[in-house]
Amino acid sequence: MLLSSRVLLRGLQAQTGVWRQLSTSTRALAGHGHPVDVIDCSVPQYNNRLDTPLPDIPFNRNLTPEQRKLKEKEKEPWSNLTKEEKLELYRLSFELSYAEMKKGSDEWKTVLAGIFFFFGFTGLVVWWQRVFVYGDVPHTFSPEWIEKQTQRMIDMRVNPVSGFSAKWDYEKSQWK
Repeated sequence: MLLSSRVLLRGLQAQTGVWRQLSTSTRALAGHGHPVDVIDCSVPQYNNRLDTPLPDIPFNRNLTPEQRKLKEKEKEPWSNLTKEEKLELYRLSFELSYAEMKKGSDEWKTVLAGIFFFFGFTGLVVWWQRVFVYGDVPHTFSPEWIEKQTQRMIDMRVNPVSGFSAKWDYEKSQWK
């Protein structure tokens, strides 16, 4: 089985047109001029996530000389550290606190503004169509015309079994 899959892979690689269509590797994408971001998932990574409180590695791995001194001072009793030094040590290990991760964004304002913009734009299009595209309302929609048309249908006894004229009482001259 292993040998046959290697033979198939070599065959696909020999025919570059087929291989490039099937391959999603970064090398094939980079060969076509696409910028490629490669994340090596075998290396521990830092993530700000509420469900994983302790990331695999600290946030800041490249320490300056001052930060190295502070890390050495961390090994001593913490009562000797000031509040600012404790905060700096926290920021070396974590980018965001829980409160900062839970803090909502103001993205809803942008979404709402976009919705209102498109509603306004749609309203302008409808108004423009009513003014410049569509003509006047036909005279057949006027109440007088509808009244005359209804009376004519009653006089002609249109659909007397189950339709329009069936709902008119001809003796009392009113609707049933």
